[in-house]
Amino acid sequence: MDLWSNMFILTLPVAEKILRPIIIYLFLVVGLRLAGKRELAQLNPFDLVVLLTISNTVQNAIIGNDNSVTGGVIGATTLLIINAFVVWLVHRNTRINALVEGKTDYLIENGEIKTISLKREEISTEELLAAARKEGYQALEDIRQATIDSNGAISFIPKPSVVEDVHQQELMGRLDQLAQEIAAVRSEIAKLTP
Repeated sequence: MDLWSNMFILTLPVAEKILRPIIIYLFLVVGLRLAGKRELAQLNPFDLVVLLTISNTVQNAIIGNDNSVTGGVIGATTLLIINAFVVWLVHRNTRINALVEGKTDYLIENGEIKTISLKREEISTEELLAAARKEGYQALEDIRQATIDSNGAISFIPKPSVVEDVHQQELMGRLDQLAQEIAAVRSEIAKLTP
């Protein structure tokens, strides 16, 4: 009988089992939002260690002195419900969306590195270059625009390459040549027509 009672009988009130995960969930949403977008996608080893230790640290705050299966199910269900509610709320309200998820920030704009944005997002130039290299760019000079989205993903838009510029110039030269040839043909046709 002790086996079943230890597994399923709660040692804490149900209301407390519901409130604990809600409080920790809201704390973590605010904490991660204040920590910056980098915590969400651009993890370095130090960030990963912090996230892992946070999960271990808040575990006892979520479950309290209750290790029962029933308590775990109540806590997990509460987390799933509060998460579904917050996601629903964020998608329905643009103010809350901006508050919770943040906004896109320019790291490079018109080929210029935005050092203030890099500092705000706690991203070094070397980390930005590493992210660019993962996307196939050899240097930051190759990038016209880089943004960090609210989910922490970094997106890049390249500068028009030198090859494309040369190709475009060749095409424009050929078009000018064709325009001259057409004008010459028209002139010849005009001479032949009485």
